[in-house]
Amino acid sequence: MTTLLEIREAIRNFYTRNETWITYVWKFLLAFFALWLIGHKLGYLTALTGLPILLMASLLCTIMPPNFTVVICAGFILGHLYKLAPQYMIVALVVFLLMFLLYFRFSPRDTIAVMLTPICVYLRIPYVMPIALGLLAGPTSVVSLSFGLIVAYLISYISGSALVLGSTDIEESAAQFQLLMTELLDNRLMWVTIAAFAVTVVVVYLLRKLPVDHSWTIAILAGGVTQIVSLLIGDLLLSTNLSILSVLLGTLLAVGMAFLIEFFVFNLDYTRIERVQFEDDEYYYYVKAVPKMTVTAPDRKVKQISRSPRERETAGDRS
Repeated sequence: MTTLLEIREAIRNFYTRNETWITYVWKFLLAFFALWLIGHKLGYLTALTGLPILLMASLLCTIMPPNFTVVICAGFILGHLYKLAPQYMIVALVVFLLMFLLYFRFSPRDTIAVMLTPICVYLRIPYVMPIALGLLAGPTSVVSLSFGLIVAYLISYISGSALVLGSTDIEESAAQFQLLMTELLDNRLMWVTIAAFAVTVVVVYLLRKLPVDHSWTIAILAGGVTQIVSLLIGDLLLSTNLSILSVLLGTLLAVGMAFLIEFFVFNLDYTRIERVQFEDDEYYYYVKAVPKMTVTAPDRKVKQISRSPRERETAGDRS
């Protein structure tokens, strides 16, 4: 355990010393992967899929505020959909307008949630997001998480139906527009997932805020159970054809990653709890202090021991 704590402290110290550059790097990588993923899933406007434009857009996102990345990604999606069929761009535009109105109103700092949710859906690990957001953010993150899921399902449906989309006939275009709206609004799996993830975020947040020992551990385990039960209940009620095995394995992975987050963010030593009592003119205070589990890496110094002048002279005479 001491070795793990030393590694953690070394990583945290490295991040603290190089926080500015590390921030630039992860912003660039996140933007580049998100834009590449959009081009990979859609890719109808080839001008937006080339490596130079991806690099330039990613570099621009690196030096701009984080919310700018969300706007750039939305612009890339709209560009691809306009090339495919303007009616699908209109649907996506309505979704993005609603997202920006609610996102900037309730959770403007949850850029990571908006960006990572579709990426996690693509990587087939979406169950990580609600538990992680419950630990690191708050209930308002449900807005960002929900719209991230909606965008992911929208892109997935359009990319999977591209062969039958994109008609120039007005009547057929109107029918396709209605079909897309129906598919989006009647997607029971998407709504069940959104509801289950929202419940999980709230449960994890409320439990990790409790003033009890091991609150984060309790929140992680309860969040995993809540997520599984909520998804299974939704599948039972609405017949979403959800893969139970993927839910179980995905939640186990999410729990494991959540414990890794706890190790780096909220690792406390409950064996050294102190209870302090003091007062002022108006109140008595009863404080429970739980120290963080830290360890100082040993400072290893090699001391070179040289021989004395007399020993060196003696060695020289012998030679």
